[in-house]
Amino acid sequence: MRAVRLHAFGPAENLVYEETDTPEPGPGQVRIAVAACGVHLLDTSLRAGDAGGSPVPLPELPTVPGREVAGTVDALGEGTDPRWLGRRVVTHLGTAPGGYAEAAVADAERLHEIPDGLDADRAVAMIGTGRTALGILGFTELSADDVVVVTAAAGGIGSLLVQHARNAGATVVGLAGGPAKVARVRALGAGIALDYTDGGWAEQARTALGGRAATVVFDGVGGAAARAAVGLLGEGGLHLVFGWSAGDGPAGPDPEADARGIVSRSALGPAMLERFGGGMAGMRQLETLSLAQAAAGAVVPLVQWFPLREAAEAHRALETRGTVGKVVLRP
Repeated sequence: MRAVRLHAFGPAENLVYEETDTPEPGPGQVRIAVAACGVHLLDTSLRAGDAGGSPVPLPELPTVPGREVAGTVDALGEGTDPRWLGRRVVTHLGTAPGGYAEAAVADAERLHEIPDGLDADRAVAMIGTGRTALGILGFTELSADDVVVVTAAAGGIGSLLVQHARNAGATVVGLAGGPAKVARVRALGAGIALDYTDGGWAEQARTALGGRAATVVFDGVGGAAARAAVGLLGEGGLHLVFGWSAGDGPAGPDPEADARGIVSRSALGPAMLERFGGGMAGMRQLETLSLAQAAAGAVVPLVQWFPLREAAEAHRALETRGTVGKVVLRP
């Protein structure tokens, strides 16, 4: 089979599209003929040799990156339920890599059948990114009384948060970089869509809100944009951090925000696991719900796809914030 392999940590160019052995499923496993595999920003850090404090360890080399796949089961391991054979499935592989390939092996207990009406690209978007968005939402309960600010609103998670907030009836301020992304965020349902590369966006937001303060900030950017977004929060506001694509890590202590009773907390990793029972059973429930919501059309994941052979280009685009929505590779 053809796969993308990493032989040495380093730049995107180290991802090599080449021939390699087709994996065989072990006991309790299946092999999936991959139709779509997900690309995550964390993949770019692992490729560079930096786990960045993530619970996902650096892989042993050489490796086939990628932890989210969708496709059709074409082989079964010993003891695996034969009813899986031929089914369209999607799975998150956990900490084990192997997704950037024409075929991948997965534990049967991790599989979800792809709901009717949902294609492989969107299923991959929902199995990891979709469950994360729902997990973040679990730290608050949105209503029509809320004013929600979403940074990185054109990204995979951010675009889903915009739609969930819209569905709750909240007033949504969506921030994205550049006019094209801002237009996409507006189309998703953000009543106020602004370009955070424009130095005056915070004042524009205050004017558009007509004096209303934000109640929740969903922050996937960090840095200056995050600080400005937190400045829009009113007394007792909530700042939920799900990433820092600006590259300078989560914001440090803010005495002014503390004085206003603003709570800032991470909504990822151990905090999310603890919120949903401390194990993968809770994560699986979120996966099931996210797939069902996408199949019903309650949310529509944005997807930008690249051919599998262009995995290096997909990584470069992610690292330079040149993508919209969830990035997917198609063999």
